[in-house]
Amino acid sequence: MDEEKKIEIEDGNITEETVETETAAQETASEDTREKPEDPQETPAEEQEEEKTPLEKAQEEIEQLKDQYLRARAEFENYRKRTIKEKAELILNGGEKTIIAILPVLDDFERALSAASDDAGTAKEGMELIFHKFVKILEGLGVKKIETQDKPFDVDFHEAIAMVPGMGDDKKGMVIDCVQTGYMLNDKVIRHAKVAVGQ
Repeated sequence: MDEEKKIEIEDGNITEETVETETAAQETASEDTREKPEDPQETPAEEQEEEKTPLEKAQEEIEQLKDQYLRARAEFENYRKRTIKEKAELILNGGEKTIIAILPVLDDFERALSAASDDAGTAKEGMELIFHKFVKILEGLGVKKIETQDKPFDVDFHEAIAMVPGMGDDKKGMVIDCVQTGYMLNDKVIRHAKVAVGQ
């Protein structure tokens, strides 16, 4: 550093001001490296917190336990209501699978009756009696037929399998024909009615 100073002074390229600023910069750098005194206001948060009395601690604990108790009670009530509802649905619709399995037999009965000629006489009457008895038993279990005749198409009850064009504006969106009867069990659809809809 001393050699550089002499060379610069001899050449006349350095001034006194630059030398002073270099020394000033060194002084400020050395001041920054010194440790700053700790601020007396900066103390740990724990020390600033006031000590709580045993009564306050007990009250806080009571509030926490009370909150936990209320939450647990609410959860239990929800669970109880849900299980009661599930049991009621199980009792009401317990035979759903059995009834769904029987419905194709009911369809066969309907087809047999419509195919039977009027000449069958007594045999056809006997079949009709058995069919009506069968339907009444199912109705007693809560099974209802979904009505389709002159009804507007409803996706909740009907399944469209065909669109029939050229039926006129009054038949647009209406059920034209029922291909397979739909059924409900206690207001729950267990089989949608397969229908043809006017376009």
